[in-house]
Amino acid sequence: MTTVLIVDDQPLQRYGFHLLLDSVPETDVVGEAAHGAEAVRKAAELRPDVVLMDVRMPGMDGIEATRRIVAAGDRSRILVLTTFDVDEYVHAALRAGASGFLLKDARPEELLAGIRAVAVGDAVIAPALTRRILDEYAQYVPSHRTGPSEDPRLTSLTDREREILVAVGKGWTNGEIAARFVLSESTVKTHVGRVLTKIGARDRIQAVIFAYDHGLARPTVD
Repeated sequence: MTTVLIVDDQPLQRYGFHLLLDSVPETDVVGEAAHGAEAVRKAAELRPDVVLMDVRMPGMDGIEATRRIVAAGDRSRILVLTTFDVDEYVHAALRAGASGFLLKDARPEELLAGIRAVAVGDAVIAPALTRRILDEYAQYVPSHRTGPSEDPRLTSLTDREREILVAVGKGWTNGEIAARFVLSESTVKTHVGRVLTKIGARDRIQAVIFAYDHGLARPTVD
């Protein structure tokens, strides 16, 4: 059973999400919040597995709420629902610690799959958003950085693990990485897990940030 906290300033939107999640036995809505401050309070009180987080809300927005929930160190993971075309703050949610992004017009099965993935520690990004999110985030990476920085976490990686990190930074899926390096997907998953542990990343999205911050990946590299 995956417990979920729904955060959205629109009552009808919360109602719709609640109905959807109540329709499947593996999810349990433990609460709702209409703004960021309430989300932070209820996340601490209810400790849900997943917080379904809107971005634009009055008062404390979803970015700041995400940052505070993640900083508190609780087990809750954040799945952001966004209208990316008009939301210039998505890159900030990456740094705040969100574990996934889906569009609000995602199909019900996509939302349910995203919640399941985030709950077990995976990162999820709507396929249509992957490259655009990376491109958006890249605008905020210092332009003077021309190559990998020297970081003790990088030196702890094997050559293969560094290759895997670069591939993750480019937004490749496990299947794409497996095909490129002639590995099984299970082996790739093992490598990704070791990379996350060594660099101290919560999930795949945070690994992308690490790769960008340390000059290992750029949006123009394919």
